[in-house]
Amino acid sequence: MPMSATEIEQRIKAALPDATIELTDLAGDNDHWQVTVTSASFTGKPRVTQHKMVFAALGQDMGTTLHALSVITKTP
Repeated sequence: MPMSATEIEQRIKAALPDATIELTDLAGDNDHWQVTVTSASFTGKPRVTQHKMVFAALGQDMGTTLHALSVITKTP
């Protein structure tokens, strides 16, 4: 069962409470997403670390329940 936009947002918000999140369903199947996450928590961190923070919020469901996620990170 694919992961819903609501669940993705909730998990990211739980890990990064100040985050602004924009989700796009790339294939219309709730299984291939693009997420843009804006958070002050990313300030001063390399992009790889920022992306790891987002993936960590999704835990072991990344690559299984959530098949594909394209991540864009920004600081406010």
